[in-house]
Amino acid sequence: MAGIYIHIPYCRQACRYCDFHFVVSVWQKKELLPIILKEIELRKNYLDEELVSSIYFGGGTPSILEKGEIESILETIRRFYRVSGDVEISFEANPEDLKMEYLLNLRKTGINRLSIGIQSFQNSDLELMHRIHSSEQAIIAVKDAQKAGFDNISIDLIYGIPRQDAGVWEKNLDTALSLGIQHFSAYHLTYETGTIFDHWVKKGRIKPVQEEESILQFKTLIERARNKGYIHYEISNLSLPGFVSRHNSSYWHQQKYLGVGPSAHSYNTKSRSWNFKSNKKYEENFLSETDYFETEKLTENDHYNEFVMMRLRLIAGLSLMEIKDRFGIEYQNYFSTQINKYVRSGHMEVTGDNCRLSEDGIFIADHIISEVFK
Repeated sequence: MAGIYIHIPYCRQACRYCDFHFVVSVWQKKELLPIILKEIELRKNYLDEELVSSIYFGGGTPSILEKGEIESILETIRRFYRVSGDVEISFEANPEDLKMEYLLNLRKTGINRLSIGIQSFQNSDLELMHRIHSSEQAIIAVKDAQKAGFDNISIDLIYGIPRQDAGVWEKNLDTALSLGIQHFSAYHLTYETGTIFDHWVKKGRIKPVQEEESILQFKTLIERARNKGYIHYEISNLSLPGFVSRHNSSYWHQQKYLGVGPSAHSYNTKSRSWNFKSNKKYEENFLSETDYFETEKLTENDHYNEFVMMRLRLIAGLSLMEIKDRFGIEYQNYFSTQINKYVRSGHMEVTGDNCRLSEDGIFIADHIISEVFK
């Protein structure tokens, strides 16, 4: 099984925390879309005829696209790739774009999974982050999506927002869990270099929340969601049974995927490639038939490092025997040696052949993963 990711690099305004690739010149999409369609065609052999089980529109803000533009992308994919009859087609959208007419048009295109970028149900949080929508719009967007027939809806939430205490976070969770959504992703706010929030922290304009508060908010999230029947299947993702994100799971299980559009990444098990993170350079190089992406051939160490990084993000963890089978006894011994101190400290758990992060270990996941790299 394989996946295709389409990057739509446009937003109507910049959020103060975001470092994803985007520009606010939305009117320029007319110039970019024909190139995206052509790239889909030219890279038709990248997935080696594997069946495409998921298509994901990400960004940026895909919900700036019109019905006809979405249809042309999906038609092009179907023309040049083997697409599963039950393909999962995910579409990221902002609440302010999800009017009923637009939602009904999305349904007609074949999109069957919505990922709505809500981030918070508190207007003060939304204003601080420079989001366009209000809390009321977010709630209406979810309810209208359900009325339009979407039965696979995910929302994004952010915790650890400055001035957001445990009580405010619990109100966010109350609202989210009352909406009957099938999936949600919850990310801790990070201060990425070059973002407005990063600048504000350095200037003392905002102050990151204390680590203890972040941990409390995360544990509250997991406990409340589990009580409502959600499965915590990946560090930042929870779903009702049967609604695990197929596309994102392909990343965590190292399945092939093709990324199309500026800054998009691709992986075919032998190498990794990434398109230029500049609309202008991507477009100019593509049109002049020069390289518009870079490629890295993966070594055995790269494959091992990616395997442990992705599998340790999964709550199910990884199999020690699978490390041996895929990479050899040397890698298995190395991994077992590196995790010993974290097993003793309670940050990792080993049960028979299975190894995974403990709930406390999740908070230092990046550190632990870097320690087991080879």
